[in-house]
Amino acid sequence: MITDELLARFLDFSAEVTAFSVFELQGTGQAAPYLSAVVGVLGEDIVGDLLDTYSRAVTGAGDDPAARARLLYRDVFSSETLGPVARNIIKLWYVGTWFELPAEWRESYGARENDVTFVVSPGSYMEGLLWPAVGANPPGAKAPGYGSWASPPRIPEIVSPLAAAGASTR
Repeated sequence: MITDELLARFLDFSAEVTAFSVFELQGTGQAAPYLSAVVGVLGEDIVGDLLDTYSRAVTGAGDDPAARARLLYRDVFSSETLGPVARNIIKLWYVGTWFELPAEWRESYGARENDVTFVVSPGSYMEGLLWPAVGANPPGAKAPGYGSWASPPRIPEIVSPLAAAGASTR
């Protein structure tokens, strides 16, 4: 069951790993559909484990962003169970699509009936973080404004705490 608390925890984790603020993520209108999709694919246990592990890493790091990035890398992204899930959530926010988990994950933790590649909602393409990240509008979906095509997109610099600490999320 999706609760306000679970949604808030999901948004906190998502803000950390996407380098967008909770406010910006809420502004997409996709937070609840994305959380519902992730829970629908994986179940509450794995989602809860991911969010609990994230919370422990944040608490353990205190106010040190480098320690926070190291703990997230060690406890979440390096985990055979949670790493692929966390990476899928990042991709979900950026392109609006849930991608089937890797075969190795399915073999180790069991195939899930709903774990197939799918677009989460009609608005997820338009609201993907990819577009603001590259300073563009989604083609064919949002009017960019008269004359905006005359200049190339400007890509804003976004530095995530993970990248700033030198941690890889691969």
